[in-house]
Amino acid sequence: MTGTAPRYALYYTPAADSALWRFGSATLGYDAIAGADIDFAIPSGCEGLDWPDLTAEPRRYGFHATLKAPFELANGRNEGALRAFARNYVAGRPPVQLAGLSVNALGRFIALTPSESSEELQRSAFELVQAFEPFRAPLSPADLERRLQSPLTPAHRAYLEAYGYPYVGDAFRFHMTLTGSLPDAQVAPIKAALVQAHAQAVPAGPVLIDQVAIFKQESRTSRFVLLDSIPLG
Repeated sequence: MTGTAPRYALYYTPAADSALWRFGSATLGYDAIAGADIDFAIPSGCEGLDWPDLTAEPRRYGFHATLKAPFELANGRNEGALRAFARNYVAGRPPVQLAGLSVNALGRFIALTPSESSEELQRSAFELVQAFEPFRAPLSPADLERRLQSPLTPAHRAYLEAYGYPYVGDAFRFHMTLTGSLPDAQVAPIKAALVQAHAQAVPAGPVLIDQVAIFKQESRTSRFVLLDSIPLG
């Protein structure tokens, strides 16, 4: 693979008419359903920061939680077959309910993460990764080199070699990214601002992981756009 083919990804995205989708998309300034920029909802207290720059990296992908990381299609596979397989697979899987989502710092970036751990979510996510593996082309040398620049444990390296992504299985952590990597001094205040913004915009309570979305990136310089959204069960 040369890295020039379209890439696909399997994500969880909330419903387009939900407060959670509106909050995440406005935080990033991008609606991946429409494939278009939207007005930023800059958290209170962050008006003096370069918010478009701080959210540039996650804006490329749209608001989501990764289930199967971006991949090019394997030889002999096509988009139609991927979408058909996804419809059949996802329709046979039950939704997963999370106790809720909360704003947290994961290293130097801010994301929504489950308020309580869910073994059901961990298991379901890994089963999905494995089920769609026949559609994934091997990583290009450039993509492999990029992944290896991050510090990886032997277990992460084994997952990378097996599934093209190091953070699957017991290394998977469900998260919905809200910022790029931040300067150390900005992590705590931006997290606090996003905690407040999330509480004001999104009702507290359980979150149902009730659909799987297929996203597509036409080229490495373009953004991911929603291709298909399939209800679980």
